[in-house]
Amino acid sequence: MMRTWVSPILLALSGSVVATELISGGNPAPAVALLLLFLLLAGVTSPLIFPRSIGAVEAQRRSAVDGRPIVFWRPGCTYCLRLRIRLGRSARRVHWVDIWRDPAGAAVVRSANDGNETVPTLVIAGRPHVNPDPEWVREQLCPPA
Repeated sequence: MMRTWVSPILLALSGSVVATELISGGNPAPAVALLLLFLLLAGVTSPLIFPRSIGAVEAQRRSAVDGRPIVFWRPGCTYCLRLRIRLGRSARRVHWVDIWRDPAGAAVVRSANDGNETVPTLVIAGRPHVNPDPEWVREQLCPPA
């Protein structure tokens, strides 16, 4: 669980150090701007931007009941972040599994990707799709009437 927070914590600390140096050098405006930038990056790379993750077994059980897709992801993955942002509010209609928190989820991803932990891996109706186009995923969530 700790490794999911390493990148955001390092970004926040780095931003604080750079801002402190700039403030001590008499440059408060750039210090504030850089600190805000580092904090924004820390927030975006943290697991907070994603819906609450559940375990792979629970996600598979729920998906079998409600038919919603499962997205296997990990913090710090730019492709996962892109998918999450592009899905917008529709992201709540997907079951999210953090493979760094759930060994069973990591095993599902490895089995779908020839032993690699390539994310995001989306599973719809039992079929894995590796790094799918966000627009295609959105279409799967909202089929045409």
